[in-house]
Amino acid sequence: MKTFGPPSKIKALFCWSGGKDSALCLYEVLQESEYDVKYLVTTVNENFNRVSIHGVREDLLEKQAAAIGIPLRKVYVNEGSNAEYERQMGLCFRQARAEGIEHVIFGDIFLEDLRVYREKQLATQGMKAVFPLWKQDTRKLISRFLELKFRTVICCVNDAWLGEDWVGKEIDSGTMLRMPEAVDACGENGEFHTFCFAGPLFKKEIKFVLGEKVYKQLLPDLKKDNVCGSEPLTKGFWYCDLISEPVSVI
Repeated sequence: MKTFGPPSKIKALFCWSGGKDSALCLYEVLQESEYDVKYLVTTVNENFNRVSIHGVREDLLEKQAAAIGIPLRKVYVNEGSNAEYERQMGLCFRQARAEGIEHVIFGDIFLEDLRVYREKQLATQGMKAVFPLWKQDTRKLISRFLELKFRTVICCVNDAWLGEDWVGKEIDSGTMLRMPEAVDACGENGEFHTFCFAGPLFKKEIKFVLGEKVYKQLLPDLKKDNVCGSEPLTKGFWYCDLISEPVSVI
């Protein structure tokens, strides 16, 4: 016997970095109601208990997930190699596939090689990648992000593009006006990364304080040009430690 009613939502994982693009993308996905996001998936460096690349502490990641209200699955890595990443993510995807989840949502915007890489990785698990923000104008995306009253702070910068003074800054319209012209509005080329701590996606604001700024220099064989020509070399990255404020007990 046939049943009538709204179509069931598509089960999906959401690859969550904790930054502004992830926050806006997830918000849009939840507003559209096509996907049932079962888990947020984040890669965490187990040696340092921090989100990979962004350097945000694991406890702040957990507070984000709690404020969003979607279960978090952490994929731990130690070596930092591509082989390890693919192995650990593959395990996560296989577990999700066993639960009937066949789609994975990403907040990527225009990096073609990254999209191809993700699609190939998922194809080996019989899964499909979804890119809701794909090819959208990054200037319009950051404007929408701010119009929605999201709040985010820069937690990491690539020193080929930005210096120490940029980490720890909250992104607002003034910050964007001062951003160098060569830097993408959403940092899609890896110029900067952010930690989103408030906005319509969250049930409550995640409280934190700014800690010390730390510089991590790349090994000589990892230094590279961002763009062919006269663009500066990436020598390393500046991080601002974000420290979770303790919950007051009355």
